[in-house]
This record gives sequence, C-alpha cells and structure tokens, in this order.
Amino acid sequence: MTEEMPKEQVRCWLTYTNAATHEVIRVNLHRAPMANGVIEGIGPRYCPSVETKIARFPDKERHQLFLEPEGLHTNELYVQGMSTSLPTDVQEEFLRTIAGLEHARIMRPGYAIEYDCFDPLGLEPSLAVKGVAGLYSCGQANGTSGYEEAAAQGLIAGINAAREIAGEEPLILGRSDGYIGVLIDDLVTKGTEEPYRMMTSRAEYRLILRQDNADLRLTPVGHEIGLVSDARWAKFTAKRDAIEAALHLLETTKLTPDAATEGRLADAGLLPLRTPMNLAALLRREGSYDVLARIFDLPILADDVKEEVEITVRYDGYIRKQREQIARMERLERRRIPEEIDYAAITSLRLEAQEKLAAVRPHSIGQASRISGVSPADVSVLLVYLEKLTLTAETSR
Repeated sequence: MTEEMPKEQVRCWLTYTNAATHEVIRVNLHRAPMANGVIEGIGPRYCPSVETKIARFPDKERHQLFLEPEGLHTNELYVQGMSTSLPTDVQEEFLRTIAGLEHARIMRPGYAIEYDCFDPLGLEPSLAVKGVAGLYSCGQANGTSGYEEAAAQGLIAGINAAREIAGEEPLILGRSDGYIGVLIDDLVTKGTEEPYRMMTSRAEYRLILRQDNADLRLTPVGHEIGLVSDARWAKFTAKRDAIEAALHLLETTKLTPDAATEGRLADAGLLPLRTPMNLAALLRREGSYDVLARIFDLPILADDVKEEVEITVRYDGYIRKQREQIARMERLERRRIPEEIDYAAITSLRLEAQEKLAAVRPHSIGQASRISGVSPADVSVLLVYLEKLTLTAETSR
C-alpha cells in the first residue's frame, strides 16, 4: 500500500576475486575454523564463505563481489560475497589482491560463529515452545538463516505472545495465506537439518502467493487483529473495490463480431472476434487493459489495480485450479487430531510413521500428511482410526 519508494540512493560497485586472491586463500585454508574442524556445524547452504567457494569450485577463475556502502554518511563499504572465518592477517592479504581494494583498510574483520538452536519440531505453529507456558521462539534460534526469515517469525511470535496475554486465539497463517505460513509450517512439521532458507520453490501454491496480491491476502488478517490502521484499511478497501468493479465490468460486457466492433479491433491491431465473447475473454486472448479501455471507453485504472485485473483475468483458469487444490487441503486441515492420541496404539501404522507422528504431534490431518516419513497410506490409516474414535465417543454418550 506504500505509494512511493525512498528516493535517496547510493551507488554500489561490482568487482571480482582473481587467481592471486584464490592462491592466498588456498594456502591458508588450514587456518579457517570452518575448514580445520574447529567449527563443526553445518553452514548456510546458499551463502557460503569465500574459502568454501574457493575449495568447492576450484574450476572458477573468479567470484563476483558487491561493494555496498554501509550508509549515506560513511566511507565504510561492506564486501558482499566475501564472508570468511580466516584470520585477520589473511583477510588483509587477500583483500588487497582485488581490483579497487588494493589500499582498503579493514574496519571490522569478517568472522564465523557457531550457535545452538531449538529443534523446531518442539514448537507449536504459533511459535510457542511446547511444554513451556508463555515462551515463544523466533529467528535463528529456530534453525533459520536470513533477515527476512527472522523478521517473519518475530512478527508472528510477537503477535501470538500478545494475543496469549489478551486471552485470544493464536494467529496461524496457512500455506496458502503467505510465505510466512509456508516457512513456519515447514519448520514445525518437518524440522530442519541445516540453516533453513525460505525459497519460493518450497511453496506449492505459488500462483496464489504472488507479490502483487500480498495486500489482498494479508491486509484483512492484519485489520482483524488490530495491526492495520483505519486509514490504511480505507485505502485497501478502495483498491479492492476498484479491482472487483473492473473485473465485473470485463465479465459482463459482451462483444459481438459486428462490423463496428471488428473495425475497432482492426484499428488497434487485434485479431477479429469470429464468435461472441466478453471483454475478459478478449483480454485473456490478447492486448492489455489500456488497449481495451481506449477501444471501448472503459474507466481509467490506477497502475496497481490494472496489474491485478490483468493477472486475475489472464491466469483465471490456473488460479481456479489452484484454489480447488487449496480447498481440498483445507478440508484435511479442518480434520483435527486429538492432542492425547497414542500413535503407538494404532497398530496399522508403520513404525516410522508412529515415531514421526509422536515426535511432531500434528494438530490436523493436513499437517500430518506433510510430515517426512508419513505416507498417504499412513494418513488413510490415521483417518480410519479417527473415525473409529468419533463413533466410539458418540456411542458412549
């Protein structure tokens, strides 16, 4: 909902390591804690140290480095792409082999740390710590890597801590609500063996989780729990109403292949109709909203409204299919699993499934189906068992 980005920007530069850089690093690898065994933990997969890159990719002649100013009013630069655990004297030596940094002075040397973290399987989807009332955990302590990942967890943990104090139900975002939902569900359902990064490929509903519709998905949630101001809500509802009105107009405006219509299309360089269709079908076929607005005298739309309208129309069939998938999964999410269930008593379950389910203790069949080591057959067995429990409970009433 922010209308413009800050204008004050500063330049960044691009440079590269070279053969001399690599040689300095290679002969000093034995002094790197991450290489000599002093640090034994698994580092982040997607941002390796410069010595890891040199060792892992010996065929590469150079690696790019971004020189990023630390702020608007400082001469300090951050060398992005050169994280390192090597001693300071080695850092000074290899830094001066790089073009543009021959006379650079290190203000704060690079370093590596090894830290403990919670097993995220010990967390509730609300990010409450299981078995410890009132304690919430977020960020690197949950086994994640990255600023956005930490901030997303902090937001949810903070919201839910406040809601617990107020006696309210926790806010739990689903996998179809946002990438935050995917991140937390992955952590508390599957756990992690290495620092977890949120990749778009981890989400199964990427057509729904677009950056352009984040406000449509999440602003109502924020408003409901009191985190969206009335002014922002008014702007949001105005945009949402404009989108809905434009979509309704496109769906209800019918075109016929008469001479006048065909002439307008030809003048705009569009193909003839051949058969009757509405404006939405025409937009799905070709052109843009601006072109159709000019031809058929449609209302002028704000750029963000227009973008959402065009995406919704063009991908309508695919979006409908994905919403059907979400509806099927939501039915499984609504099938709750009793907290006190004894998985060892379900003899038809495979031993691995019993162990995994007992470790995670999923809240729903949907969550159970996503646990590594729990097969569709195990889910079917669990469903049958729950049905028997329900029938037994009803009979005993």
